[in-house]
Amino acid sequence: MTSLFVRIPDDRIGALIGPGGATKRELEAKTRAELTIDPDDGSVEIVGRDDGDPGGALQARDIVQAIGRGFSPQRAMRLLQEETYLAVIDIKRVSGKSTRSAVWRLRSRLIGTAGRARSRLEELSGCAVSVYGTTVALIGKEKELDRATRAVELLLRGSEHATVFHLLARLRTEANRAEALEPTELPGEE
Repeated sequence: MTSLFVRIPDDRIGALIGPGGATKRELEAKTRAELTIDPDDGSVEIVGRDDGDPGGALQARDIVQAIGRGFSPQRAMRLLQEETYLAVIDIKRVSGKSTRSAVWRLRSRLIGTAGRARSRLEELSGCAVSVYGTTVALIGKEKELDRATRAVELLLRGSEHATVFHLLARLRTEANRAEALEPTELPGEE
């Protein structure tokens, strides 16, 4: 039996439980893992079923972490898709700035006016993005995460938004071209 532990902020416990426990029940049903939430300290125990496969418990852990990092439960459930991962970037580590005002300024750079920078980042990278506390969380496929991580780090280090978004658009175009050129295997071929 797989047993994992995660701690999430107190203000995100309600989002994890959901109205009348609906989110918790849905997560347990989809991952085949059992969640025990301690509302006093924000700790969540995730216990996988006895079938010997820890995959469900690991998926549940990632979804709980994503909800704890500010994603809505619906967006966090994207982690149930095959080859979709969660990445968390610490703003203070990347920027080297730890004062409260510096972190808030950097958060504002990532979000942009009326959320436009974050929306553009999501659109161009293919990742879902959440800026919460002193972290930036990303949900996406491996190549999407690579592009989004690079863009977030550039923005945190002071690069212009236009420069970063042009880079993301170019990387996306190159990835689409490479994907189109990949040979596809026809049924019956070996």
